[in-house]
Amino acid sequence: MRENFDKQPSFTSLKWFNFFVYGTMVLFTSFFQLYLQDVGMNKLEIGALMSLGPFVSIFANPFWGIWTDRYQNIRRIVLLMLTGTLVLSQLAFQANTYEMVYISMILFYFFQTPLFAQSNTMILSYIDGTNRRFGSFRLWGSLGWALTAILAGPIIQWMGISVLSYLFAALIGASMLALVALPKTRHSIGIAPLPFKGFGRLFHNPFFLCFIFFGILVSIPNTMNNTFMSLFITDMGGSKGMVGLAVFLSSILEIVVFVLCDRFLKRKISILLGWLALVSALFALRWWLMAGATSPLEVAFIQILHSVTFGGYFYVGTQLTMLLVPRPYRSAGQALYTLTWSGLSGIIGGILGGFLFQYLGAQSMYQFGVFLALIGSLGFAFMCFFVFRGGYRPVADIEEEILDIEML
Repeated sequence: MRENFDKQPSFTSLKWFNFFVYGTMVLFTSFFQLYLQDVGMNKLEIGALMSLGPFVSIFANPFWGIWTDRYQNIRRIVLLMLTGTLVLSQLAFQANTYEMVYISMILFYFFQTPLFAQSNTMILSYIDGTNRRFGSFRLWGSLGWALTAILAGPIIQWMGISVLSYLFAALIGASMLALVALPKTRHSIGIAPLPFKGFGRLFHNPFFLCFIFFGILVSIPNTMNNTFMSLFITDMGGSKGMVGLAVFLSSILEIVVFVLCDRFLKRKISILLGWLALVSALFALRWWLMAGATSPLEVAFIQILHSVTFGGYFYVGTQLTMLLVPRPYRSAGQALYTLTWSGLSGIIGGILGGFLFQYLGAQSMYQFGVFLALIGSLGFAFMCFFVFRGGYRPVADIEEEILDIEML
């Protein structure tokens, strides 16, 4: 099978699959809020509905991970997830009561939220043993995200927000066709994406918990912006095309940031913590600029900072987790890092952001984001100083202690 797969047509199908999957998701994350507002939901209701996604993902990720490990046929699992996402998205678009919207969205999130993790695992499984690198396939995902956003905006502006359901279905359908074109494989490198073993040990690591806490503070306003930026632009009189431009500018340089970080950033705890302090300060600058924005075009260009802030933080946070957590518990550490950054922060950010936007306005929401990001920046700076002064013990020493205890 490996010899048959290592051909350009098969890799091309895998690249197009990533392109269409990311393109599908940008329609949901950037334009679905406008649909919800069009059918009568206010900001708080939209925020509460969008916050269901991170909550459902806490249960959906391990569920699909376990079934992937059990059947060792990740291609079929991803196809099932895409089918569920397609059916339930159309049910949500057709729902005519709030109850039906919430029920269909909970089920939708169950299939959709683990899709990126399972798709990445599938790609890694297919290219395992070849000379292909994951980054080249991730690049196609970034292109799909950016190009779909810039093209969908004018289409939605011209044809109306109701066309969103057809665009969503078309891109999911294209993803499924690209997936079906792939050869069958039972080879999988995947594991359950939320391993619970070792979670208890992490709570005995106060330095890592401080890193997680300050990360939550920095992530909450980022979730607020992701959820409500499109509504902020349209409330200022901006078009759907302007929303697409903002999303395009926020993502087009993301892959460049990942490449630069991978090539030049040293894997040293003090350096990485200092970088987090700087990135968090840039987050605060970004939210301060958003709070003072007076035109939709200004908001769109501010989103260029997203590539540096989000791209830099997520890359460095992943690297720091590997250094701060002893080797036997690193998978649990990565799971907790992802759970708090995109899960817990997503729940808080959706509800809190909706409340602030609805009752105090977008400027107050972004000003509160400045406050949270500054606290996070100061926290990371203090941690960096603590490490620089020699107040943090290397992970290697902790690992030796654990091994000694386990041998007793």
